[in-house]
Amino acid sequence: MSRSPSLPDSPKLDIDAEMGPDERLAALTEHFRDVRRVHEELHDQLDAARARRDEIEADVDQLERENETLKTSSLYIATAEELTDDGIVLKQHGNNQEVLTEASDAIRDRLDAGDRVAVNDSFSIKSTLDPETDSRAQAMEVSESPTVTYDDIGGLAEQIREVREAVEQPLIEADRFVEVGVEPPSGVLLHGPPGTGKTMLAKAVANETDATFIKMAGSELVQKFIGEGARLVRDLFELAAEHEPAVIFIDEIDAIAAKRTESKTSGDAEVQRTMMQLLSEMDGFEDRGEIRIVAATNRFDMLDRALLRPGRFDRLIEVPKPDPEGRKRIFEIHTREMNLANDVDLAALADSVEEVSGADIRAICTEAGMFAIREDRTQVTERDFREAIAKLESESDDVGTPVAFY
Repeated sequence: MSRSPSLPDSPKLDIDAEMGPDERLAALTEHFRDVRRVHEELHDQLDAARARRDEIEADVDQLERENETLKTSSLYIATAEELTDDGIVLKQHGNNQEVLTEASDAIRDRLDAGDRVAVNDSFSIKSTLDPETDSRAQAMEVSESPTVTYDDIGGLAEQIREVREAVEQPLIEADRFVEVGVEPPSGVLLHGPPGTGKTMLAKAVANETDATFIKMAGSELVQKFIGEGARLVRDLFELAAEHEPAVIFIDEIDAIAAKRTESKTSGDAEVQRTMMQLLSEMDGFEDRGEIRIVAATNRFDMLDRALLRPGRFDRLIEVPKPDPEGRKRIFEIHTREMNLANDVDLAALADSVEEVSGADIRAICTEAGMFAIREDRTQVTERDFREAIAKLESESDDVGTPVAFY
């Protein structure tokens, strides 16, 4: 424990009767200075003592709360599966253990099948819980529409048209589909190499429709406990229904929708159960109102055929790497805020790279700007872009990713 600081000595006034007026004044002035110095030291010590007191009070408060927590029995979350004359059938979350228990009349009167409850070690129901959506699904919600627009996407004019027809038009022009008498496409699957703009397409659609954009990765649906992945899928679609119009975007869908095999491992079985729940939710998609689903994958060849049949993903849109005109447009998009020198020819740059994605071009533009910053220049030159391209080529060789340059 830290020791209390010692108090400063009180200053003494030393005035001799034989002193003259000037000497007395000097002695009094010096004494006043000593008194003020002692006062400032005492004031600092007082502030330090108050700060220490606040720290101790906070520690005491924390210890009291921890002590109360230790004295309180733990509660567990369970679901009331069935209410019978013999009692209430509970299923505890996590281990799916089912037990038969009783509840007080006050709790039983307001309890329905499917409600969440808090139970103790003896499985006695202590209280009912609000029917909240899974917190992981809540975290996936994006409250505001993304800022990406179609103008931010280059080289994908045909893909943009198809996505708008399948996702945007049913949300903003639903009456036209009713007049024609056709059901809009149930979902859109974007497939192609990494970095070609699949995620940006989904964000642009959500922006143009002012819809809630809910994004998640397929790997997030792979859960440890049996039934948790399927439950998360249900909560995801319920969350979208509560915030329609909404666009659900599932990235890396191959993580849960790979071709089914004869594997008997519990992990593979759980992934397949999650996929079955997703297929079930998509089958009823037309009845969900203003909700559209978009998915993306880099491994189209791995997907289960049941996911690709009409009625689930009606539009299978390939998003390839850009052609020369598309590369030029992407260069224009990523350099429109840059201070380019007069010698920069974007068309020539687009022709000088081949088999690159939109993400690669963005990296080239960023790296070219960094070369200018390193040399304390405010303009980005043609040489900066050439050096950036050379660096990207070198890095792609290091990681074994083929990128063609001229």
